[in-house]
Amino acid sequence: MSDGLKSADIDLIQRIIPHRYPFLLVDRVVEIEGTASGVGIKNVTMNEPQFTGHFPGMPVFPGVYMVEAMAQTAAVIAGVGMDLADKKFGVYFMAIDSAKFRRKVGPGDQLRMHVETIRGGGKVWKFRGKATVEGEVACECEFTAMMDVPK
Repeated sequence: MSDGLKSADIDLIQRIIPHRYPFLLVDRVVEIEGTASGVGIKNVTMNEPQFTGHFPGMPVFPGVYMVEAMAQTAAVIAGVGMDLADKKFGVYFMAIDSAKFRRKVGPGDQLRMHVETIRGGGKVWKFRGKATVEGEVACECEFTAMMDVPK
């Protein structure tokens, strides 16, 4: 990456956040700009367990999973920006605001989570997220999280 931008592959992601299959919802984070912003990628595949029940015969990626994918992306951005790989650090939802779901997402889609930090640096962080598929908005919201960062 150029211009000081960083990225996180699946190995680094797993060194930052504790999520694992089937709840690890980000495959890569690209274009990480400090703790300010980044873009996460989630490749949606038919073999994911939620599709057996949501909805059989018409698989739809749950909207709450899109919000969670954006939150995981935000945690990776903060973790990379603050050099927290291999340190125990937790991120917990405090609020989800103005969530809107605009497009159905299903197997074969690549979800791109565009996340920017509205407020950060202390224990309470606020983010704005927008998830897109092929440039079309699927979900957008703002969310607040508490960061439990080691000293």
